[in-house]
Amino acid sequence: MSPSPDPRPGAAPPVRTEGPARSAPTLVRPLDDGPMLVEGPVDVVMPDGSVRHCERPVVALCTCRRSKRAPFCDTSHRHRQRRPRPAADSPEDPTP
Repeated sequence: MSPSPDPRPGAAPPVRTEGPARSAPTLVRPLDDGPMLVEGPVDVVMPDGSVRHCERPVVALCTCRRSKRAPFCDTSHRHRQRRPRPAADSPEDPTP
């Protein structure tokens, strides 16, 4: 069975994989001001084109681009200054 195309304009083409079908979809969870968590096991394509197989139950992928272990997270995001978040109950337009 081939993946169905994404109807959004400019969307990336579907990814085709070889090997046994997965019983459940892969869960990817972005964390606010942190890494992208991917439920494993997963195969990660490294910057040099090699593939690293990870058997961990959850793999953290860097989104801050500061990791010395890229594409894996090394918690470098904890040392950067975080952006303040607007309060949930504050009005969108603060002009009186």
